[in-house]
Amino acid sequence: MPKKKQPEENRHKATNPNVLGLHAAVVEQSITDTLETNYMPYAMSVIVSRAIPEIDGFKPSHRKLLYTMYKMGLLTGARTKSANIVGQTMRLNPHGDAAIYDTMVRLSKGYGALLTPFVDSKGNFGKCYSRDMSCAAPRYTEAKLTPICAELFRDIDSDTVDFADNYDNTMKEPVLLPTTFPNILVSANSGIAVGMASQFCGFALKEVCQTTVAYLKDPSCDLTETLLAPDFPTGGELICDPDTLRSIYDSGRGSVRVRARYRYVKEENLIEIYEIPYSTTVEAILDKVAELIKTGKAKEIADMRDETDLSGLKLAIDLKRGVDPDKLMTKLFKLTPLEDTFACNFNVLIAGMPKVLGVRQILEEWTAWRTESVRRRVYFVLNKRKDKLHLLKGLKRILLDIDKAIRIIRETKEEAEVIPNLMIGFGIDQVQAEFVAEIKLRNINQEYILKRVQETADLEEEIADLQDILDDPRRVKQLIIDELEEVAKKYGEPRRTAIVYGHEVEEYREEEDVTEYPVSVFLSREGYFKKITPASLRMSGEQKYKDGDSLRQTFETTSGAEIMFFTDRCQVYKTRLSEFEDTKASLLGDYLPAKLGMDAGENVLYAVLPGDYSGALLFFFENGKAARVALSSYRTTSNRRKLTGAYADKAPLVCIRRIDEDCELAVYSTEPRCLIFHTALLAPKTTRTTQGVAVMNLKPKYRLEAVKALEETSISNQSRYRVRAIPAAGALVREEDAEERQIGLLE
Repeated sequence: MPKKKQPEENRHKATNPNVLGLHAAVVEQSITDTLETNYMPYAMSVIVSRAIPEIDGFKPSHRKLLYTMYKMGLLTGARTKSANIVGQTMRLNPHGDAAIYDTMVRLSKGYGALLTPFVDSKGNFGKCYSRDMSCAAPRYTEAKLTPICAELFRDIDSDTVDFADNYDNTMKEPVLLPTTFPNILVSANSGIAVGMASQFCGFALKEVCQTTVAYLKDPSCDLTETLLAPDFPTGGELICDPDTLRSIYDSGRGSVRVRARYRYVKEENLIEIYEIPYSTTVEAILDKVAELIKTGKAKEIADMRDETDLSGLKLAIDLKRGVDPDKLMTKLFKLTPLEDTFACNFNVLIAGMPKVLGVRQILEEWTAWRTESVRRRVYFVLNKRKDKLHLLKGLKRILLDIDKAIRIIRETKEEAEVIPNLMIGFGIDQVQAEFVAEIKLRNINQEYILKRVQETADLEEEIADLQDILDDPRRVKQLIIDELEEVAKKYGEPRRTAIVYGHEVEEYREEEDVTEYPVSVFLSREGYFKKITPASLRMSGEQKYKDGDSLRQTFETTSGAEIMFFTDRCQVYKTRLSEFEDTKASLLGDYLPAKLGMDAGENVLYAVLPGDYSGALLFFFENGKAARVALSSYRTTSNRRKLTGAYADKAPLVCIRRIDEDCELAVYSTEPRCLIFHTALLAPKTTRTTQGVAVMNLKPKYRLEAVKALEETSISNQSRYRVRAIPAAGALVREEDAEERQIGLLE
């Protein structure tokens, strides 16, 4: 049946929102107002109340959970079901049971995310190094507080910290926990707030306590002497760079490299990885290795599997026959998460304000806060002792005349008049009178009286001592030091993460298979470099150079040889000839400053093929000095392309020569003079930047000009110029021995 046509006025009502009352008013509001009224309160709530730890090392969720467990008696009592703890914690933390349980899992010993766990767990709490190994439900697991939590709550009932109302004002909770050690540096912590984040690595408890003691004794102490490096609960090896560590300690920002630890089982031809970086997981490593095997980049591996069991983490890698396990692990460190970086960002809340602090600044803030906590505790105890002394003084007055006190009480008609009559009779206040009135009749004996008198004297001494502590900052500091030393002795454990230094670590460099074949190389004075095959060299004509340029050096070698280029900035660049394309004599070749990424204005002076790094390099300077440096000084375990401090910069360099065995050299000055000496007179130096020894004595206006091998000169009377000891002035060059010399770095 066709639909009946709707009247015009009804159609208008159906499509006009104003008629139906559905039209919403549009209120204009500037973006700055929106951010200020809507976004900023949310952002500040996340920063201050959720994501960033405070000076005690805890976020609010951690603090609420631990305090609830403390109030439940789980510090000394038996374990209870995790579900019970979660339910009790919701009185302080209303964000849901799942979030509370996740917090407890992270703080637990079973999960293994902390060097000093605070929850003694029983049951399956998962593992921090596994992505897929999840924890059991809270109804199946049990927990209590670990013994070290006694240091978190020590004297918490002695007014050491402030308390605040919980979210519904039904109970009080601590604003901070009075930790006796800098937990902010001991417990690893991470959080993402709004517009900022926080990432704390853990440090060994004993090292942190020792460092804090050293800081309290000398605020300008060297922190690296006691705080060696970060320590991670999953172990591994930290590749230590002292400069990087100092930067992290100073600024609170930076990153450290951590790699796995492994052992080779020769009988089974497999590698066992038993510790991995804290920032990765077993599954991430297995996935990456599987990808390498699939793409053919890990042909040395026959199989890899996860053999983790109750004894701990273990990844097994079966090797193919003839594989070098150390070389393979070097490759896997480079290509997989078996080596990873941990980024540090020491962002901490100080008086409600987020600040990125270095270690020294954190220790400064912690010691100031801890000092105030200790002073508050001493003041609290002092007042308690004063109150007790006040009561005992009132008791002492009455005990001096017990018969009078008994008579006053017996003669008082009404009970309500006992206290006022005692106050009048002995001149004591109401609190003292109340205390006296409650004494049992059996306590009115000579022994009781003597004990109370002695107790009064002891209290007076204790009060004087407590007052002296409050008046003397040094005694407060000593109390903190004593507590730190006690914690280090009682709870300190050996480091889990080993420390290795960068120069001890072999770096992997992926190299393509290079076919070795003979080549000739040419280096021009302006830094152009050519690699030419013998066939191309025979077919080519004359070597081409830029106008004003000419040949500096030429060698015959192989296409895969290593080569070093020395520059006028006291630097040397290392590379292989395989990185240069074969070219022709008719082309200019590669411009080395651009090819090697040299500094602006840096020029190549000399090239050397190190080979097996035997022999030595001789550096001759304009001031007449020469330095002999073993070529092995330029050998590096890592594949570094650039070495600084290649030679001394005290005087301009004239010449570099490589010698494989000692020989005679002729040295010329601008006077002109010449001397011939044997290179055996030059003792080798241990450092590359040595200034060397004087070879030629020069008059003030002259300089050393050139150096040649004796057989390359046209000197006829060699004995005239030969010397047996250096330094020497040499002899003036005769006309028959003179020759045209090209000054500069010829050789």
